[in-house]
Amino acid sequence: MGETRLIMAGDFFQKVFRVVRLIPEGRVTTYGHIARFLGTGQSARVVGYAMNASHNDRTVPAHRVVNRVGLLTGKHFFDGTTLMRDLLESEGIVVVEDTIQDFDQRIWDPIEHLNQEDYITDSQ
Repeated sequence: MGETRLIMAGDFFQKVFRVVRLIPEGRVTTYGHIARFLGTGQSARVVGYAMNASHNDRTVPAHRVVNRVGLLTGKHFFDGTTLMRDLLESEGIVVVEDTIQDFDQRIWDPIEHLNQEDYITDSQ
């Protein structure tokens, strides 16, 4: 049973990574937005686990995923104390006290931009 759970988590993580790779530069989304998009609205924490697991894959812009109020809660999982903020600022996002400014203008909701059916039914 444990192996099956790991495989399912791996499949879910890959779906999360696919979504995160599509977040446009200069925009952010939340753990909850990704979870809702993937049809698992109560799984925001698992999306966070996926982001933590993605740090060896430079194709996953994990710095673009923040909590529901724009706080850089994942910053401790990046090399150095300011790397997440530095990456966001390099994309034109203003961060003050670990919080994205003008968050409502920077938020990107995958439900508005992607076809859910491609992600919920596809196991890749």
